[in-house]
Amino acid sequence: MSSIMGRNILTVDNEVFRCFTFYSCLLFLKVFAVALFTPVQRFRKKAFISPEDTKLAEGSEVREDPDVERVRRAHLNDLENIPIFFMSSLLFVSIDPHVMLAKWLFRIYTIARYLHTLVYLLTIPQPARALCFAVGITCNFIVIAYVVYNSFSI
Repeated sequence: MSSIMGRNILTVDNEVFRCFTFYSCLLFLKVFAVALFTPVQRFRKKAFISPEDTKLAEGSEVREDPDVERVRRAHLNDLENIPIFFMSSLLFVSIDPHVMLAKWLFRIYTIARYLHTLVYLLTIPQPARALCFAVGITCNFIVIAYVVYNSFSI
């Protein structure tokens, strides 16, 4: 168990860790929801990627569909960005940051990722998606910079 000055920080007794756990679970749920939405779109559009899958829905065929691909790209974007949040934020928790700083960074990042997906799936014009992405990336950069600054003496 990781500790700072005799205090266990990776436990539910630590408010920052509880906050990290809560927002991580919200992000897990979001990733799963988008993953489950892909087959829903495939059935709705009757567009599958493998011939054997076409047997699941009458009238379906092997083809790409722009709506299915949009959901897949949103999911891929999550898979490229959210793990970085998990790893950098866990390091952030381990250096015992100020509770309010951590809460706001986790909260803003999570809201930005949810909005990013919503904007992506609803095809809201740019720069909406880019702004959501930028907010999330900025939160990650702040977390990483905080960890580097507070972990290493050069």
